[in-house]
Amino acid sequence: MNFVISPPPVVSVPVVGRSERFPVHRIYCVGRNYVAHAQEMGFSGREPPFFFLKPADALVVAEGPQPTLVPYPSLTSDLHHEIECVVAIGRGGRNILAADAEQHVFGYAVGVDLTRRDLQASMKQQGRPWCIGKAFDHSAPIGPITEAAQAGDIGRASIWLQVNGRERQRSDLGQLIWNVGEIIEHLSRAWELQAGDLIYTGTPEGVGSLVRGDLLTGGVEGLQGIALRLA
Repeated sequence: MNFVISPPPVVSVPVVGRSERFPVHRIYCVGRNYVAHAQEMGFSGREPPFFFLKPADALVVAEGPQPTLVPYPSLTSDLHHEIECVVAIGRGGRNILAADAEQHVFGYAVGVDLTRRDLQASMKQQGRPWCIGKAFDHSAPIGPITEAAQAGDIGRASIWLQVNGRERQRSDLGQLIWNVGEIIEHLSRAWELQAGDLIYTGTPEGVGSLVRGDLLTGGVEGLQGIALRLA
């Protein structure tokens, strides 16, 4: 097949212990999915889950021993960190039941949802879409994927983030308002999930601002951690 311009390279994420990489189709994100974080954002209760998307090429793959450089984005003076557990879908489908969702999961990774909070807030006030606050270049750092069979009891795993050696976020995945199975059930009603999809499952309380030069280190128990440096 010939193209009028060269097609972009396939976006992919390394898999722990394997030479093959995980090709990425779409990135789905779940908003306000920890009770304490919902409360710090001015909400409470188990409201229905909602989702937003990031482009696949917003990924920044952090796979080396040294911190991966992430450029500080344009147009913002209030960039926030949001540490998340990411689900990698290995088998797609529609109307997947929560009880069957595990069969569709390839593995898990540590991710960071970077957010231009000031731009997001401005769009919310105007009743406009807030893609500019979430779906910008380099807004979705991610570490290597650990296959589900090697990830342990992910539903109870601890999750944390430090900035310059000081803890900012800590919780565990048992505090998710909507667990992984329920997220997949809801998502697959709205979209047909595909092998290669990534789902950022939400962030716990403690989100905060970042500046150039900050060092971010984060992890989810049982998964390979992530280290980032804002440039």
